[in-house]
Amino acid sequence: MERVWIFDLDNTLHNASAHVFPHINCSMTAYLQQHLQLDAAAANELRIAYWQRYGATLSGMMRHHDTDPDHFLWHTHQFPDLGNMVLREPRLRHALKNLPGKKVLFSNAPQHYAHAVLKLLRIDDLFDDVMAVEHTGYRPKPHAFGFLCLMRKHKVRAAQCVMVEDSLENLRAAKKLGMRTVWISVGLQDTACVDVKIRDVMRLPSVLSRLV
Repeated sequence: MERVWIFDLDNTLHNASAHVFPHINCSMTAYLQQHLQLDAAAANELRIAYWQRYGATLSGMMRHHDTDPDHFLWHTHQFPDLGNMVLREPRLRHALKNLPGKKVLFSNAPQHYAHAVLKLLRIDDLFDDVMAVEHTGYRPKPHAFGFLCLMRKHKVRAAQCVMVEDSLENLRAAKKLGMRTVWISVGLQDTACVDVKIRDVMRLPSVLSRLV
């Protein structure tokens, strides 16, 4: 049975919290300010509220303001200096190459950003597919729709899949479908939806026996 490794992108394959996420948060807040006529504080509060409620600010904007998702994603994911914002770990490529089976990227980010980051990380050739938020009908994780689309496209069952994520909510969705789960976390918390917890993706080969 072929193993399918499903990877999140931000804060899973690279550290997005250092530079990328602050930039995206500012861009989204500015978008809400401009298009909803809000001041900076109100826009930031609404951005966070939609993210907490729906798993993505985009979902709240589409639901409550009829926002064009492509317009939103394009304007909130512009990076004039992405090459210096993405922190590449040299050991990452070696760790991923040692995993037997197919590798799929599954991200709530737009596809132009996802492909750009994979290239900067120098691992784009290791992935068999990239499923971005556009490919899920703009229904981001933890919504089950994207997971089901991925499995249908690759003709695999949930039992063949290992989801590697930093988000517990997304792992809960994967586990409910029957996938194995790997939580990228430095915390001490244990939870039933997690099969394996590691500090970073570079440690995946060392826990392979617990997942296959």
